[in-house]
Amino acid sequence: MAVKRSRVTKLYSAGRTAYRSISDLTEREKKYVWNEILQVKGLMPLLMKPRNKQRWTPEDRAELRVHLRRLSNISPYLVVLAMPGSFLMLPALAWWLDRRRNRPGLGAPG
Repeated sequence: MAVKRSRVTKLYSAGRTAYRSISDLTEREKKYVWNEILQVKGLMPLLMKPRNKQRWTPEDRAELRVHLRRLSNISPYLVVLAMPGSFLMLPALAWWLDRRRNRPGLGAPG
């Protein structure tokens, strides 16, 4: 009986640790995506300049590059949110994010 209880206790502890780890990861990534989305606020008026018969200045072009880089960093998240049935891609997204984080020269976001 003690062996069964020990196994159950170990499984419970491992499950609790895994849940906490997943919860922390989710919270960190949510903050990262939210921060990136907030940084892209000025993009629409900038994109509308040519349509409104205005020209982009060199500063506008530099700002556009920054915005597009930010959007490219969060595009995997947007694909998972936008595509029907994309929740099936969550394991692949998790693998890709983990692989990207472990590359030399790249740190964790945030």
